Amino acid sequence: MTGQTTEAPRGGTLLRTATVLQTLALFFQASTAGLLLTSSRAYVMHDYGSKVMYAAAMLYVLATVLAWRPGGGSPRPILYSTGFLVLASAQVALGVAHVASLHVPLGVVMFALSTLALVGSLSPRPLLRPAVRS
Repeated sequence: MTGQTTEAPRGGTLLRTATVLQTLALFFQASTAGLLLTSSRAYVMHDYGSKVMYAAAMLYVLATVLAWRPGGGSPRPILYSTGFLVLASAQVALGVAHVASLHVPLGVVMFALSTLALVGSLSPRPLLRPAVRS
């Protein structure tokens, strides 16, 4: 059985880049959080890192919208990225309020979710997908 195939939607490069940047920013935040226990200068690095992490979360939302729009695929990744941006907003608010009992576990959850998104975006997918017949 031979069927027609169409090219997969483009826009995956920006999405992968945004996911990698977001995961690296969260890893940097985890590293500087550990340094906060031993160094007073780590606070400045953690503060700047939080701004980069938040910008990376916003870029992730933009990348999911741009990846979805041309191909007309599922908008589900947009919901995931928007949810992640909400988590990032809560994380920033908890950090500013110095609520470490919630800030630290939420950071761990965010790093795990971002790592899962990264693995999903880097997993090999077929270049061609079957065309939908009407």
